Amino acid sequence: MNKMTQHCLGFACGAVLLAATSLKAAEAKSYQVTGPVLALTATTITVQKGDDKWELSRNSSTKIKGDLKVGSKVTIYYSMIAEEVEVKDAKGREEGKKKRKDK
Repeated sequence: MNKMTQHCLGFACGAVLLAATSLKAAEAKSYQVTGPVLALTATTITVQKGDDKWELSRNSSTKIKGDLKVGSKVTIYYSMIAEEVEVKDAKGREEGKKKRKDK
């Protein structure tokens, strides 16, 4: 292989790695909440954060490190992921605005 081919191959590999890293960066942003556990069910954990109560869903893939029980101080790491997106027709909104103006 000549040097030009090696450089091109190296550049292509670098571009693929950069693209893969960029795709990972597009994943959902992570957040965290820390506080005492107020309530536990098989599907939820309720945590007190300041004056607010945070109820977070959990499932069988939720990783729990330590003895989780009411009163324990915990830090929960979570992300917000859309489960469903409903797109409204833009024409319907415009017509609705016109009808309201006519009234």
